[in-house]
Amino acid sequence: MKIQNARLLFIFISVITGLSVAMRFLPHSYNFVPVGALALFSGTYIRSKWGVLMPVAAMAVTDVFIGWHNIVLFTWGSYAVIGMIGWWVRQKPNVLKIAAGTVSGSVIFYLLTNFAVWAWTPLYQKTWAGLIQSYVMAVPFYRNTFFGDLFYVAVFFGVYQAAVYLVAKRAESRKPFAHIS
Repeated sequence: MKIQNARLLFIFISVITGLSVAMRFLPHSYNFVPVGALALFSGTYIRSKWGVLMPVAAMAVTDVFIGWHNIVLFTWGSYAVIGMIGWWVRQKPNVLKIAAGTVSGSVIFYLLTNFAVWAWTPLYQKTWAGLIQSYVMAVPFYRNTFFGDLFYVAVFFGVYQAAVYLVAKRAESRKPFAHIS
């Protein structure tokens, strides 16, 4: 069963990573992408550093084609932190922890990336008022990040758990029945 689950996890991670990469190239609402969900999912289920690095690698590959920007380390770093939140979820995954991890990840992404926009671009004055303005102007992007993360986390975790259940049921149905006399 462990081999089947490991194979299933590998296939599933491959598919959602491919989806995350593809979605960055397809038309979509700003920040309504599955990368945050990939980060939380891979941090939860991949028990190596790749759990945190998977979304960063997906971003790095796509940023080669989409373009680099001066806050790229904050963007990638945000996804790495969300992957680390997955380590916390992994301890005892349940709906409440997954939801808390999702909301925390969205908030962290919002706070870190918009701080970086304020600090590293000429868009806002380097004052307290400029920082607040950066956060206020980013609320529409945060809304999309939040709802995108909720949607994709629900899909990724839900579909994966359904697949694990179905694989277990299939394996159970293949077991020979004990001889009853």
